[in-house]
Amino acid sequence: MSYELTEEQEMLKETIARMAREQIAPGAAQRDEKAEFPWDMVELLRENALFGADYPETFGGSEMGLLSLCLIVEEIAKACASTSVILMVHELGTTPIMLAGSDEQKKRYFPKLATGEHLIAFGLTEPNAGSDVSGLKTRAVRDGDDYIINGTKIFISHADVADVICIAARTDASVPGPKGTGIFVVEKGTPGFSIGKHEDKLGVRGSSTVEVILEDVRVPAANLVGGETSGFHILMKTLDITRIPVASQAVGIAQGALDYAISYTKERTQFGKPLFSFQGLQWMMADMATQVEAARQLTYKAASVFEKFPKNLDRLPKEAVRQSAMAKLFAGETAMKVTTDAVQLLGGYGFVKEYPVERMMRDAKITQIYEGTSQIQKVVISATL
Repeated sequence: MSYELTEEQEMLKETIARMAREQIAPGAAQRDEKAEFPWDMVELLRENALFGADYPETFGGSEMGLLSLCLIVEEIAKACASTSVILMVHELGTTPIMLAGSDEQKKRYFPKLATGEHLIAFGLTEPNAGSDVSGLKTRAVRDGDDYIINGTKIFISHADVADVICIAARTDASVPGPKGTGIFVVEKGTPGFSIGKHEDKLGVRGSSTVEVILEDVRVPAANLVGGETSGFHILMKTLDITRIPVASQAVGIAQGALDYAISYTKERTQFGKPLFSFQGLQWMMADMATQVEAARQLTYKAASVFEKFPKNLDRLPKEAVRQSAMAKLFAGETAMKVTTDAVQLLGGYGFVKEYPVERMMRDAKITQIYEGTSQIQKVVISATL
């Protein structure tokens, strides 16, 4: 399958790259150090209408598509991975409603989400259910026209700042997880919904990651997304889609580290000549550049493949699922290797916080973990062979 960026997408990429250099990169180190949710970056994304990149025009979005969203995430991640997480989480939280939500749910939530006036989160992971999505313990019990939800979620990005959160819960404990799971939209301020521990993380420290506690949280049955037992299928297709922006984040982090390493080695002299002139280091950077470009092409191809399918619960071809998992796997592994090599190229300077590559190396690690670890991606890929 062939594909290429349109003129509009090329212009978008250039515009976001300029914004990232001028308005995002200067504060990246401070955001990492403060480890606080960056509301100033939310405002910047709102001003540039980026929250609605993959939302339908009917709800106030720009309907640019998944590939354009990936271009935006990549360019922002070159400068600040934490800021790119804002858009990734927004896409993740929105996708279950996009896939299976009712028209009423979309009309109620999407207009304010498309503008970024409201933020959304996605509550899936639990203390004993990480890679094993079918092992959820959170329960949702029908009570008249409502459901009562009890349970605990961990490692949930932006749940403390979100206005809306999609919660995955078991609706029927008598059947296996894939057959008895539902997804519910829970609004900020609902009694019984509270935020617990805030995680102190290795990387992407400018994004918040928290524990969510649900104690007799009563939500209307109208807030059930799709059917009472269709949640597992919604979750799986959501992750098939949203792991592609994670791959684009990984590409961006890797490219940012490579760019900095190249610039540094051309300026830094040892033994009377620039580091870049030493063949051993040239070969390192040649490998790094090749790996980043390979990851980019896998990611762009996966995004372009998914744009051919409507966002509903129709099953995806195995080839599409494979492309998504391959992009996430390869891009995540590439980001970790390239950023580690970038630190090496800077030597002792790479190991101190004054230079950005150590932050990029820490940020890269999560791309091998969230929305399906690299090992889980291999399971997904092999299942399609």
